[in-house]
Amino acid sequence: MIAPDVPDSDSEERLRSKTRRRATMNYSRFLNRIALARRPNPIRVLAGILQQGPPTMISMAGGNPNSYNFPLTEATLTLRDGSKLTVDPDSLKQALQYSATPGITDLFDWVKGLQKRVHKPPTLLNSTSDGHLDFLITNGSQDGICKALEAMTSVDDNVLMEIPCYVGTLSIVRPRGLNILPVNVDHNGVDPNHLKKQLSRWKPSDAKDPESKIPKIFYTIPNGSNPTGCGQTEDRKRAIYELAQEYDLMILEDDPYFYVQFQRPYVPSYLSMDVDGRVIRFDSFSKLISSGIRLGFVSGPEPIINKLALHMQTSVMHASGLSQVVLLKVLQKMGSTASRNMQLKWLSFMRRSVTNVWRQPENI
Repeated sequence: MIAPDVPDSDSEERLRSKTRRRATMNYSRFLNRIALARRPNPIRVLAGILQQGPPTMISMAGGNPNSYNFPLTEATLTLRDGSKLTVDPDSLKQALQYSATPGITDLFDWVKGLQKRVHKPPTLLNSTSDGHLDFLITNGSQDGICKALEAMTSVDDNVLMEIPCYVGTLSIVRPRGLNILPVNVDHNGVDPNHLKKQLSRWKPSDAKDPESKIPKIFYTIPNGSNPTGCGQTEDRKRAIYELAQEYDLMILEDDPYFYVQFQRPYVPSYLSMDVDGRVIRFDSFSKLISSGIRLGFVSGPEPIINKLALHMQTSVMHASGLSQVVLLKVLQKMGSTASRNMQLKWLSFMRRSVTNVWRQPENI
């Protein structure tokens, strides 16, 4: 969300040149029986088509209520700086109506542009790849993480997770009957040597054996890891990505704190070095805009994102339209520096808070 602090295009090219694509991905091996069986909901498909149609289109197919019966017609919000933000009648109609599962078009495009500008994912630039990058707006990043784990794991699967680990993710994993293979962390984040040790009980070729219990996914919070607060260095990320290539792992990059790193320039993300299409990245608006707005987004290989979207079609259908439109209006009003401004305020607050804690030890 903050372009000036990310590596420039030349350095990005140097970063990408360090990582070479090794194999064509077989995405079906990462999906469980239920995920593989999912098929598009025809009504949801129609919603996506209607979203691209002219405002005058009247459809009798999707059960859309008449927008003239919606109780809200226009809204004016006051921003923190005192300026006003107006949600015009057409935008409010869109916010209150059914919309496409991947997200409202303008916000979806904003997210895509953000990832392209900040992370420059190789799989987005390579449109011919089977793992071409796709996106999905979710009800917070937690929703995306939950759906990913529900789509990619089965009872008794071995799952690699950094330990200590975020309790919210553990609450998803434990009831599913998964075997957690803990990977140690220190002040520089996940220890690649310990990850290698955990994987050493298998041969890389076991990934081609459907009966093997070799782990298929590795979950990590690379920045501001919860609860340790540590962040992974670029060298460690590259070592871990190479292990993922060797053992055919999918990396679940849960990164809500990427934009509140204290380090400049930012440590490159796993997504930025993903030449194979083996990273699923989870971003959140909670830490920069609002937690209650419940919006996040998932970036990952199209075959996986498609299955998560099919799951959404049968559950929440799509993220809150009202939240999406209000967020979009806020981002548009703040312009290209939108999250830059929010991030600076957050960092200022955190620095003041930390300073006050150290000055007043009795409050700890």
